[in-house]
Amino acid sequence: MGALLLLFSGGAWMGTTALVARYEGAVGQADLFGDAAGPPTPTSDITGPLNILLVGIDPRDSVPDWVPRADSVLLLHVPKSMDRGYLTSLPRDLLLDIPSFQKAGYGGGVDRLAHAMYFGATPVGGGRPNVAAGFELLASAVSDYTGIRRFDAGAIITFTGFKRIVDAMGGVTMYLDQNVTSIHMQPDGRHRRPSYTGGEGPYGYVGPQKRYVKGTRQLKGWEALDYVRQRYIPGGDYARQRHQQQFIRAMANQALSRAVLTDPVKLDRVLRAAGQALVFSGRGHTVVDYALALRQIRSESITMVRLPGGSVMADGQYQGEELTSLANQFFSAVRGNRVEEFVVGHPELINTVR
Repeated sequence: MGALLLLFSGGAWMGTTALVARYEGAVGQADLFGDAAGPPTPTSDITGPLNILLVGIDPRDSVPDWVPRADSVLLLHVPKSMDRGYLTSLPRDLLLDIPSFQKAGYGGGVDRLAHAMYFGATPVGGGRPNVAAGFELLASAVSDYTGIRRFDAGAIITFTGFKRIVDAMGGVTMYLDQNVTSIHMQPDGRHRRPSYTGGEGPYGYVGPQKRYVKGTRQLKGWEALDYVRQRYIPGGDYARQRHQQQFIRAMANQALSRAVLTDPVKLDRVLRAAGQALVFSGRGHTVVDYALALRQIRSESITMVRLPGGSVMADGQYQGEELTSLANQFFSAVRGNRVEEFVVGHPELINTVR
């Protein structure tokens, strides 16, 4: 989302046709919604309200035939005024109905949201995973769950690209609101070793652990990614969602700061990293089209919304997550373009970002 905010900040960098073509060409394009077989998309100007679906994945290019799951799923709602946004996260383990999907030979069923990407991306008969098809199935599942019939745009960002963006900016400074111990990484940035005979952490990793201490810190790319991925911490996945939203704000603030925007070399490096990290579908519109349409939005005009929920247990075994009825009311407000009114009435849902 921070990468998209940077690319969407139209007035900040779109000075010439050549510059526009340079960064637009860096963004991966794919049919994320299966529109190729549907009716043509109108080419009229982009107008609100808009709903944009964002998914983060770990492609694990070093693992042959790895089929990614959706590690992060976020929804950005832009009201009719087009001058602000409301960003919320869906739990990766949210239990919901995933519809059948003929492209991947998937028959449908109740499962965790993260697995929708896996089921849709799994190729029939082998071969490379199709992440665009995975996004398509995940979008259908989210649409059915939320009642939002259509997403106006969507994007996939890879973890590798995420790290490159942060490093291109020289790191990101943010406030860490709790102490966090990593289950994935060692203090020197190397991955902890998996242990198939047990060990520390829910996955049996062994080795020294990276620790993040509460307070204002500057994070490198690998540290930022590691921090926002941790969910075996007090607050669980809901704390992880909060940290992701906090980091999005910090990342966007830094990307749009004078330190970046007034440094042509750094700006070029950050924009190219952002473009290369993304696969985008604007359903007939380009990233530049959206940059112009959303040029009034900055990080401070985006409200971070947290949706309450809890774990589902059966016979003492963890099954996944479920959201409360208040989340359903939020989705109803999104469908009716009444989010601002809803959030004013439920200030406890606002994720305060320091």
